[in-house]
Amino acid sequence: MARKTRIQQENLTYHITSRCIEWRAMMELDLFKQILIEVLGKTQEKYDFELSAYQIMDNHIHVVIRTITGGAPISKIVQYLKSRFAERYNRLTRRIGPFWNERYHDTIIERTKNPEYYLLWLLWYLAFNPIRSKTTDSPRKYRYSSIHSYLETGKQSPVRVDLHRYFLQLGNTAGERLKKFLVYEDAYRRRLAIII
Repeated sequence: MARKTRIQQENLTYHITSRCIEWRAMMELDLFKQILIEVLGKTQEKYDFELSAYQIMDNHIHVVIRTITGGAPISKIVQYLKSRFAERYNRLTRRIGPFWNERYHDTIIERTKNPEYYLLWLLWYLAFNPIRSKTTDSPRKYRYSSIHSYLETGKQSPVRVDLHRYFLQLGNTAGERLKKFLVYEDAYRRRLAIII
């Protein structure tokens, strides 16, 4: 079966997911999560794009990337991120072979039914990943997530996080935006309680 051609355009927001080979927990150690953050930073230095969110788990990653006018195409950005990390991981662990399970999966947020809702819900879905995996009991305690940049004005992330325009449209001040954003967290908590 032929591979589906990726849509690669400027000024689109991509929710990217990629899993470790065989879905193994190859990034379980904090060292590897930290290295992935460093590689994210190197990717930002090499290419022009907006990093709207990231979530690093033991066996997969999520990144939300918005391409910009004159910037690199999404495939080039993701290829660099994944290949540089795999090289560093293999060198440190003295292993050979692929690190990632398959091609990355992407969803173009602007092409979903309700893009604003999708993005704001997605930020909380990502933030609650460590709770669903029983890694922590609060998104605020998990270090390898960009949710802190959205919750705490002036909070320094290890990499630059560009607050997405859908989040910025929630209000004119940081307080207004946070108040509306926390409504999504409450809704997500209620939904999670029903599922569990």
